[in-house]
Amino acid sequence: MNNMVEVKNVTKRFNDKLVLDNISFEVKKGDIFGFIGPNGAGKSTLINIMTGLLSPNSGDIELGGHSILKEPVEAKRLIGLVPQQLALMEDFSAYDNLRYFGSFYGMYGKKLRERIHEVLEVTGLLYRKNEKVKKFSGGMKRRLNLAVAIIHNPKILIMDEPTVGVDPQSRNCIFEYIKKVNKEENTTVIYTSHYMEEVELICKNIFILDSGKEVARGSKTEIKALSNMNGTIQLKVDTFDEKFLLRLKEISGVRNVFVEDGTIKILIDEWKFQIRNLLEAAVKENIEIIDFNKSEVSLEEVFLSLTGKKLRD
Repeated sequence: MNNMVEVKNVTKRFNDKLVLDNISFEVKKGDIFGFIGPNGAGKSTLINIMTGLLSPNSGDIELGGHSILKEPVEAKRLIGLVPQQLALMEDFSAYDNLRYFGSFYGMYGKKLRERIHEVLEVTGLLYRKNEKVKKFSGGMKRRLNLAVAIIHNPKILIMDEPTVGVDPQSRNCIFEYIKKVNKEENTTVIYTSHYMEEVELICKNIFILDSGKEVARGSKTEIKALSNMNGTIQLKVDTFDEKFLLRLKEISGVRNVFVEDGTIKILIDEWKFQIRNLLEAAVKENIEIIDFNKSEVSLEEVFLSLTGKKLRD
């Protein structure tokens, strides 16, 4: 089987509001697939349909060849979900949480005990296994959330904002596990995040959703090519106003201009852009350039160019 996940013409409405508009894509077996979009884009709704928590108005999703609508038991058996909201029992220990959730998948006795030991070890929680979850830090709870999702060795791991509010150690632990399980067990991973640098770091292919509609899909290289951008200029000046920003936007080859932490970022098409036009604009507005550098365009900047929005406002 080449495709592990097939989303087929999924449409979802809540009353008169169209939340997902005829969405289709495939995720190949063994892929780490980035599913990104701003708040309200429809990501959580699609994940809820994918995991059987919601039904679409039309369309279907197949997981490992099983329809989530027609064969929900077989489809759900293949997936592990790391939800955005923690799904843990605070008054239980880490060990007892895993024993409880493992029983949902028919795991008991020695098999379950061995698997609990494995997932606690891989998430760095083995030494805290008998402590109640309510004593855990936010990062530790996130790691236990992951351990619960993988207790049954799922073929498809769905991760919805898994690093929200975590410390660097927990974040790195989550990333290392994703890479490990993907490489060693060929687990298919669907990863949603507001942090584009995470998606750029670990994902092989990407789907961009905005206002319930597909914006772009493909490999990181293909997504960047869609924006017709191949560079970013970061400009620090002594002072600037809206008039100067508008003048920059009028320069040939400039795709977009925005300000981030006091630095002007200019997204450019190198084939059309000429640096002398930028220097002339600064001279005309009597603006002194303090620092200037050029870098490769990032996925965050591509997202801004394609949607006109920042992923995190």
